[in-house]
Amino acid sequence: MIPFLDLHKINARFETEFSSKFKSFLDSGHYILGNEVKSFETNFSNYCGTKYCVGVANGLDALTLIFKGYIELGKLQPNDEIIVPANTYIASILAVINAGLQPVFVEPDETTFNISPSEIKKHITSKVKGILAVHLYGQLADMEAINSISKAHDLLVIEDAAQAHGAVLTSDSSTAFSTNEKKAGNLSHAAGFSFYPSKNLGALGDAGAVTTNDAELADTIRLLRNYGSSKKYVNTTLGVNSRLDELQASFLNLKLTYLDKDNNRRREIAKLYAEGIQNENIQLPECNNAEAHVFHAFVVRVTDREKFKSYLDSKGIGSLIHYPIPPHQQKALMSFKSLYLPVTESIHNTVVSIPMSPVMTNEEVQTVINVLNHY
Repeated sequence: MIPFLDLHKINARFETEFSSKFKSFLDSGHYILGNEVKSFETNFSNYCGTKYCVGVANGLDALTLIFKGYIELGKLQPNDEIIVPANTYIASILAVINAGLQPVFVEPDETTFNISPSEIKKHITSKVKGILAVHLYGQLADMEAINSISKAHDLLVIEDAAQAHGAVLTSDSSTAFSTNEKKAGNLSHAAGFSFYPSKNLGALGDAGAVTTNDAELADTIRLLRNYGSSKKYVNTTLGVNSRLDELQASFLNLKLTYLDKDNNRRREIAKLYAEGIQNENIQLPECNNAEAHVFHAFVVRVTDREKFKSYLDSKGIGSLIHYPIPPHQQKALMSFKSLYLPVTESIHNTVVSIPMSPVMTNEEVQTVINVLNHY
């Protein structure tokens, strides 16, 4: 059996260091917003190349607090519209709605699965005040085109970088956000990250962060994440409780030093898949730039998904669907069910994610390739 993702094997590599981290955490007697959180915020902002990082409880909160922060600062108003990719995990949409804003669903590019810049242009109105760009499956959205649109229409750009830790944009252009080489999290006005255990940089529980170069926004999110307070029992705004856990921060500090190595291994596996899988019944993903993709998931498309998944199960190959139901067809978002989004619906009906992790062996990768080639 080759599992879709073996989290125990991924984290077992760090068992000794985790134990040491836990003892230090326990001995410190400081369990909320302590030195490990401060250290991770510094380390992760340095890694992404941003001036600021604010640790929060999870990835959904990271995005929601960005939007709430901009409302607090007067750069957004309640009910302003935010362009979002229709093809994404529901958290992206929930962040917009939970902040009191309105999502505008836009179709993706069918080859990359990411939001289409040409479709964005079609949906810009006077009500639209921002764009949420999701780096789906670990591949960067077309940030140069998106930032160009943003500049032309004076729109905020927020990255949902929950699946793209370490993805790199290389360019010779000099747009507002990209010169030569920058990482996910530093390609927009602000970015939200998730460190859910299955992510490329995963904690051992829920965790998240916001990265930005905007000092005012960073300060505002620090207030909002901690009951609207910067001084104990003094509350200057209506906040929430969404703080990065001190213990999870200590684990993330350790795992961050291995992130680039793990991402490179993911790229190696993706290359083996791309070269080895040769089956006209299976459509492989397209990658325009290997450095701009960290392969959080390796997603293929098939016409008969249930038959394909049953075949994989019978051969002991794990798989997952990212994602079986598009957001606008979820019961929770029934007000959007009448939207006509054929590209999104086609993608959600045909995608299957096959095993991908930095601890897979070449033998396991070859087994997956052989099974897929005999489908």
